[in-house]
Amino acid sequence: MKFHEMGQTDLLEATNTSMKQGLTEKEVKKRLDKHGPNELQEGKKTSALILFLAQFKDFMVLVLLAATLISGFLGEYVDAVAIIAIVFVNGILGFFQERRAEQSLQALKELSTPHVMALREGSWTKIPSKELVPGDIVKFTSGDRIGADVRIVEAKSLEIEESALTGESIPVVKHADKLKKPDVSLGDITNMAFMGTIVTRGSGVGVVVGTGMNTAMGKIADMLESAGTLSTPLQRRLEQLGKILIVVALLLTVLVVAVGVIQGHDLYSMFLAGVSLAVAAIPEGLPAIVTVALSLGVQRMIKQKSIVRKLPAVETLGCASIICSDKTGTMTQNKMTVTHVWSGGKTWRVSGTGYDPKGGFTLNDKEVSVNKHKPLEQMLLFGALCNNSNIEKRNGDYVLDGDPTEGALLTAARKGGFSKEFVESHYRVVEEFPFDSARKMMTVIVEDQDKKRYIITKGAPDVLMQRSNRIYYDGSAAPFSNERKAETEAVLRQLASQALRTIAVAYRPVKAGETPSMEQAEKDLTMLGLSGIIDPPRPEVRQAIKECREAGIKTVMITGDHVETAKAIAKDLRLLPKNGKIMDGQMLNELSQEELSDVVEDVYVFARVSPEHKLKIVKAYQENGHIVAMTGDGVNDAPAIKQADIGVAMGITGTDVAKEASSLILVDDNFATIKSAIKEGRNIYENIRKFIRYLLASNVGEILVMLFAMLLALPLPLVPIQILWVNLVTDGLPAMALGMDQPEGDVMKRKPRHPKEGVFARKLGWKVVSRGFLIGAATILAFIIVYHRNPENLSYAQTIAFATLVLAQLIHVFDCRSETSVFSRNPFENLYLIGAVLSSILLMLVVIYYPPLQPIFHTVAITPGDWMLVIGMSAIPTFLLAGSLLTRKK
Repeated sequence: MKFHEMGQTDLLEATNTSMKQGLTEKEVKKRLDKHGPNELQEGKKTSALILFLAQFKDFMVLVLLAATLISGFLGEYVDAVAIIAIVFVNGILGFFQERRAEQSLQALKELSTPHVMALREGSWTKIPSKELVPGDIVKFTSGDRIGADVRIVEAKSLEIEESALTGESIPVVKHADKLKKPDVSLGDITNMAFMGTIVTRGSGVGVVVGTGMNTAMGKIADMLESAGTLSTPLQRRLEQLGKILIVVALLLTVLVVAVGVIQGHDLYSMFLAGVSLAVAAIPEGLPAIVTVALSLGVQRMIKQKSIVRKLPAVETLGCASIICSDKTGTMTQNKMTVTHVWSGGKTWRVSGTGYDPKGGFTLNDKEVSVNKHKPLEQMLLFGALCNNSNIEKRNGDYVLDGDPTEGALLTAARKGGFSKEFVESHYRVVEEFPFDSARKMMTVIVEDQDKKRYIITKGAPDVLMQRSNRIYYDGSAAPFSNERKAETEAVLRQLASQALRTIAVAYRPVKAGETPSMEQAEKDLTMLGLSGIIDPPRPEVRQAIKECREAGIKTVMITGDHVETAKAIAKDLRLLPKNGKIMDGQMLNELSQEELSDVVEDVYVFARVSPEHKLKIVKAYQENGHIVAMTGDGVNDAPAIKQADIGVAMGITGTDVAKEASSLILVDDNFATIKSAIKEGRNIYENIRKFIRYLLASNVGEILVMLFAMLLALPLPLVPIQILWVNLVTDGLPAMALGMDQPEGDVMKRKPRHPKEGVFARKLGWKVVSRGFLIGAATILAFIIVYHRNPENLSYAQTIAFATLVLAQLIHVFDCRSETSVFSRNPFENLYLIGAVLSSILLMLVVIYYPPLQPIFHTVAITPGDWMLVIGMSAIPTFLLAGSLLTRKK
C-alpha cells in the first residue's frame, strides 16, 4: 500500500486503528503473531555445535591432538585417550565460558534497545521499539530515533535526519498532508518517518505502517554493516602476547626434545614432554576468562544501575581522570519546586515541596489569595499553558510524566487553583513550537473561550529579555527600559545566590485566527516575570565527589544555569575548592581551543553552557592528556559524548541519539552511579591482572620444573599428562573465580591508570617471574628429596612433584588477590574462590587416590608423612615473599 498517498481517514481505515485509543493489548498480540517482532534480521548466529568445535582450533591444541595421534600409532593408547579426555574437558569449559559471555553481551544489547511512546488502550505508554506493530499510534520529539516506518498525521516544526537511509545529512522538513505525486523517491516522501532516522527538531504523531523487514530500512538491510563485537585494548594486547608465547612454546619444544634425546631419553616421551610444556607455556583459558570477567563485571554494573554499551569502556573507566557532569538531574534530584515568583515588581514565596499540590503563597510573609494578585495569577496560568508535562497520583505519590521544570510550574499552578483539567477546558493550544537547547525556549499559541489568542513563551531569562521589548509592571505592559532590565537582572542575581534556577515567562496577544510562524511569534514579547525553582542536590553526590577526589579524579560541573546558581550548588556539594574557578558560556566563546586548554585545569564549574560548548570543554581536557567522562542527554550533546573517552548518557532523560553516541548509560541519571561504574571498571581491570598473574606464574613454574630437571640431569619430575591436567583443568577454576573478586579497599584511593599502561606494569612482570621461579624451585626440591630417598620409585617422586605444584599454585592464588600481601585480605571475602580451590584440591586427590585413574596419570598414593613435606614446600613460594614484604614494610 502507498500510505503516503492516503488521507488520515483512509489511513486509519487501512491500518484498522484509532487516534484516540490506539490498539488494544489483544489486538497487539494478534498483530505481533502475524508480523513478528519489529527487528531487522541479524546475521546467522553461531550454533552451539560450531562454538564447541571452535574450542579445538587453537594452534597448540591442534599440535596436542597431533601428538595424540602419534601416541596412538606408537601404541600408547592410555596416554592418547587421557590427552583427548583432558582436551575435551577443556573444550567444554571454554564452550561454557564463551557461551556465558555471548549471553551476557546479548542481555546488554536487550537492555540498551530504543524505546518509543505508543498509544495503547487510550494511554501513552513507553515500550521497546521491537514491540511495535502496524497500526500503533506513536509520538516522537527532538532527539528520538524513529522505531518503525510511520505515516505522520501530526507535525509541529518537524524535521528528520535521514542519512541512515538516503545518505543526505541535511534534515528533511516533514508534514502530515498526503502526497499528490504517485511515484516519488524515498527522500521525497515528506509525510513519512522511517525506521532508524532521527528527529532533529519539533515533534510529531503518526501511525506505524511497517515493522521489521517490511520497512524501508529492512529492504536495504543487507547494505547495513553489523557493529561486530568490540575487543578491548587489553584483549588486543593479550592476543599479541599469545602470539609471542606460541613462538616461545615452539622453541621450548625443540629445546626440550633436543636436550632430552642428548641425555638419553627416548624420542617419543621427550616429544610428548616438549608438546606438554608448550601447552603449559600458553594459557589457553586466558582469552575466555578475560571475556567472562568483563561480562561478569558488566552484569555487576547493571545491578549498580549503569549499562555498558561498548565493552572497551569497561577498561577505559579505570583510566578516567576527569568527570564532566551535568548538574540538573545528575548531581541534583530533578524534583524541582517553585519557591519564588517575581512579577510586576513583587516577589511571592511559594510553600510546599516536590510535585504535591499542597502549598500556598505569601507576600512580605503574609498569606495571599492568588485571584487578588493578577501578575501572580497570570504567571501560574501561563506556566501551566506553555507546558507538555503531566502529574498523576500513583500509589499515594505524585509522579511526573515529563520535564521536571515543567512539573514545578504545573505544581505551582495547581497550588494556585489551576488544575490541568481547568486549563484544558478553558484554553485550546492552537500551535506549539517545542523547546530545543539552541533556542532555550518553548512557545505555544493558545485561544481562550472568547476566541482571544495569546503567544506564551517560557525559557531562559537572558534569552527572553532579548526577545522582549515590554515588561508587565504595576498592572500594565510598559516599555522594557534599561532601568527595568537592571531591576530584572538584580532579581535574577538574588534568586541565583539562593541556588535557585530561574525560568522566565513572556507573552503577546495576537489577532483572532492569527497563527504566526515560530520566528514571528518569538519576538516583540512582553516580559511577564520569573519563577525561582530549587532542585536540591542528591544527598549521595557529595560523598561520591569526595571519593572521586581521593581517587585522583577531578569532578567538573556543567550547567546552563547562571553563574551565581552554579556557584551556590557547587559550594553546597563541596565541589569547588578555594582557588577553583567558574567559567561561563560567554568566556568560552571568547577563548580559542588552545587558550581554553591553557586555563581549563583551574576551572571546576562551567555555567550558561550550551551543548556546543561541551565539545570544546572535552577537547581542552583531552589536549592536556586527561581521560574524560562526559555526561549528556540531548541531541546536541551527542558530538561531545562521542568525543569523550567515556560518553555517558542519561537513561531516564536521555534521547536515543545521546544513548547511541554513548559508551555508558546511567539508568537512574545519578552522578554517584558514575563513581560506582569507575570503581567497578577499576576492579574489573585489577581482577584481569590478578588472573594473568596467576596463570602465567603457574605456567612459568611448570616450565622451570622441567628445565631444572634437565639442567640437573634428573628424570622428568612430571609426566606430560600431569602437566596437561594442571594447565588445562586445575588452573581454570581458580582463575575464573578471581574474576569475581571484590575490589580492594584502596582501589578508589589510587591514581587513575594510564591508558597506555602495559599488561605487566606495576611490577606484574616481576611478580609473575619471581612467584613462578619459587613455585618451580619448591616443586623440583620436593621431587629431589623424595627421588633421592628412593630412586627406584620414580612414580612416587613424580606424584609428590605433581601434588606440590598443584598446591603451590592454589596457595599462590590467594596472594594474587592483593597488590601488597596475602595477609592484607580476608580469604573468605571471595567464596567463589574458596569453592574453586577446594574443587581443584578434590580433583587432585581423585587423580592421586582413585585406582582406575592412577595408571593414566602415573600417580600413586602419598603417605600422610609426605603430605607434610608437600604442604610445607608448596607454602614456601607465597609465604616467603609475603614475609619479606612485611619485613620491608616495617
